[in-house]
Amino acid sequence: MEIWFLGTGAGRPMKHRNVTSIALRLPDPDCSLWMFDAGEGTQHQLMHTPLKLNKLEALFVTHLHGDHTYGIPGLLSTRSYVGGNGPLQLFGPPGIREMIETALTLSSTRIDYEITYHEVSEGIVYKTERYTVEALPLEHRVPCFGYRITECESPGKLNVERLRQLGVPAGPLFGRIKKGEDITLPDGTLVRAADAAGKPQCGRIITIAGDTKPCDNALRLAQNADLLVHEATFAAGQEEKAHLYGHSTTVEAATTARNANAKKLIMTHFSTRFVDEDLAGLEEEARTIFPESYAAHDLYHIEIPRPKE
Repeated sequence: MEIWFLGTGAGRPMKHRNVTSIALRLPDPDCSLWMFDAGEGTQHQLMHTPLKLNKLEALFVTHLHGDHTYGIPGLLSTRSYVGGNGPLQLFGPPGIREMIETALTLSSTRIDYEITYHEVSEGIVYKTERYTVEALPLEHRVPCFGYRITECESPGKLNVERLRQLGVPAGPLFGRIKKGEDITLPDGTLVRAADAAGKPQCGRIITIAGDTKPCDNALRLAQNADLLVHEATFAAGQEEKAHLYGHSTTVEAATTARNANAKKLIMTHFSTRFVDEDLAGLEEEARTIFPESYAAHDLYHIEIPRPKE
């Protein structure tokens, strides 16, 4: 599982920093792409990565401000041209469907695939065989949501040699045992999954907070997360200005991570007042509260490992 920051700026693009968009590449067997927000120029940013737009399966929008949404119509249009003909799930606050369909209709944009719109509210908004996505409202100037992605635990590694000793033939029975099922062989031998498969692997938890000032729901979404992505529009000491516009500072993002018992914090959505040379200082501010704090820059990406027991 890999996360990419396609844009890390707030409000408007800068020469070396685009507006907000995040991509989450899922591991085997899905290998699909989920995106969170798509500000202006997002599809241009994708061209500088190995990510493939035709793999885009779901787009989650935190809120309708332009720096998080103006790139969506172009992104959806280009998806048709690069072989992305499978259905797309599109999530966002009330108004997301009207916003996107109006842009596509008035521009006579042809979409060759089905878009299913989900106007989200509090609770579980999406569930697949391997993932659950929960949304909670945050505190911003317009309706805004944060998302918590929880990966299901996966079966432990099979002890193939042990299965052979027990006389289990390779094939479907291996699969059933890997899923945790006990089986009975034709000779009556009971083979317990616990005796032949390792302990299930815990799933990962990724929290992506939209624009927000500090609030209880951000803390709830981030609880025990392996990775918290949180806006840090302003620096320490600028709390009054941050809250006036519905934003957070570096130390407030770090405080949320610490109080939620998250494992790692990546800050993004930096004000245009900060240039790239300022990021190290912003990172250090956060680390006074939460040592595992990092400031993202455009095209920054990391692997998200499975949690260790």
